[in-house]
Amino acid sequence: MKLKSFRKGVHPYEGKELSMDCAIQYIDAEDVMVYPLSQHIGAPAKAVVAVGDRVLKGQLIAETGGFISAPVFSSVSGTVKAIENRLVVNGNNDECIIIENDRENETVSDFGKDRGLDSLSSEDIVDIIKKAGIVGLGGAGFPTGVKVSPKNANNIDTVIINGSECEPYLTSDYRLMLERNEEIIKGIKAVLKALPNAKAVIGIENNKPEAIKALDEKTSGEDKISVCPLKTKYPQGGERQLIYAITGRKINSKMLPADKGCIVLNTASCYAIYEAVYKNMPLIHKVMTITGEAVHSPCNVDVPLGVSHSYVLEKCGGAKDDVVKFISGGPMMGMAMSSLDVPVVKTSSSILAFSKDDVAALPQSACIHCGRCVKACPQVLVPQMMAKAVRGQNMDRFDELGGMECIECGCCTYVCPAKIPLTQMFKLGKAELRSMRTKN
Repeated sequence: MKLKSFRKGVHPYEGKELSMDCAIQYIDAEDVMVYPLSQHIGAPAKAVVAVGDRVLKGQLIAETGGFISAPVFSSVSGTVKAIENRLVVNGNNDECIIIENDRENETVSDFGKDRGLDSLSSEDIVDIIKKAGIVGLGGAGFPTGVKVSPKNANNIDTVIINGSECEPYLTSDYRLMLERNEEIIKGIKAVLKALPNAKAVIGIENNKPEAIKALDEKTSGEDKISVCPLKTKYPQGGERQLIYAITGRKINSKMLPADKGCIVLNTASCYAIYEAVYKNMPLIHKVMTITGEAVHSPCNVDVPLGVSHSYVLEKCGGAKDDVVKFISGGPMMGMAMSSLDVPVVKTSSSILAFSKDDVAALPQSACIHCGRCVKACPQVLVPQMMAKAVRGQNMDRFDELGGMECIECGCCTYVCPAKIPLTQMFKLGKAELRSMRTKN
């Protein structure tokens, strides 16, 4: 069978062998928990607790701040000690709720109580997902409740479940597919009840044969859920690339997947939907991968939201003495971390520790017009010309060249022999273009 894929892309070193065979372990909460009010795309949540309040595990501590927003819940019981700005993973200082853990682990009423799908309407399911604070757990962080309630809900015919996990080193979604596949399937069924005209396709790269086998077995006999093996290639898990590979439909920056009859959800998001719909549990924990050549014991861990990255790494055996760089997320699209004293949030997927910094080690030189960036770009753009436009502050030209279609995947930067930070340039170019459009 020919594997489905997209045009171009790259094949970076995978590094998944470090942690892919490590079963998910649980890590307890720490003494002081920090909950940023902005853990998603859209408006920050608004605190509904005050300093001195006692809160319970699973209690709402911040409500949605707009249509595109998501609530925040406490993952421990304890006392609100402060509501103040704290450093977060992207280097900003954001408003956070600080809770002192009382270690009593007292939950809100009905937390974890079983609930059947048959008794719920499509509207009930959407409402539960919205109120549970679920967002895209693949890294984007778009509120899932908004995603599963499009204006054209009856026109959605394909729900794509992203199980590709194409970023190097990351294996948390892989372990979820192996260890919690029944729950993922139940989460998918809840989504399909909310979108009654849709069928679901689980896309998994062929470097994960055990996950393909496990989900094939679990979907055997299901007429509305199937598994689609995909060619292992980066960025196979990109929303546009995934939609094209599975359906042949093309999406651009002016469109939503729903405009082409598709909804894309991450496997971890489906697991969170299962917990919300079937177990009456909001999103208060996350499975992460702790790995890299500078980690003593690579592993996959289930951690409560609000713990610090430094605490998680310590519980996993810490980093080696020769560590020079930490990354949150994958090495292609993740962020270098200046400090590990920042909280784990809904979109946290990993802590990567490296003993060599490939970006800093190689000096940047002039573009030699080799065309490798053009051959690699999955959006079929011309990065070298886009870079020239950004350097010259010619944003109209950048726009003409399709700059807004850049998905910031990092393929061009990865293959550039001159080590030009193309992706970073395009991020800045897109931000400048948006600013110009807002002013006009």
